[in-house]
Amino acid sequence: MIETERLMFREYTLDEGDMSFYASLWGNHEVVKYIGAGIPKTPPEATAHLEERILPSYQGGLGLFAMVYKPENKLIGHAGIIPQDLGGERELEIGYWLSPEYWGKGLATEAAVAFKHYGFNRLHLDKLISLIHPNNPASIFVARKNQMLYEKTVHFLTSTALIYAIYKEDYDRES
Repeated sequence: MIETERLMFREYTLDEGDMSFYASLWGNHEVVKYIGAGIPKTPPEATAHLEERILPSYQGGLGLFAMVYKPENKLIGHAGIIPQDLGGERELEIGYWLSPEYWGKGLATEAAVAFKHYGFNRLHLDKLISLIHPNNPASIFVARKNQMLYEKTVHFLTSTALIYAIYKEDYDRES
């Protein structure tokens, strides 16, 4: 589907390796502390989430895709473009999660940039956003590196979120 210099993305499956990896992300407090309410899921809850929310979402090129670190051929996270309902408006968010041992290596930025290009060039979208917890400076840094600009602050799910956005016309000017 999408490949970068160091990353390859593919759909999650119900394979035991995918399910246990997905559960490991959801079970890690450091990974989920800025996601939704910041509450980890148990392995059965994570498996149910994968089966009920992630796998059925692969339509029209959208969804969260398993992120494989090519030098090690290892699952290290996921990224993709996810539909979000923000006060009755549908927005498309570039989202990304990484296992903590891969933080600080530029991989989240590499993934986010890849999905920006994919969203504008292959899906022909007009706008992409990133929803970011205000206390998550690493994700703010990734959004800025991805040429996204702060747009507004919203209430999302159980907390406040910053919306960083990029529009197709701005992307085209910079490309």
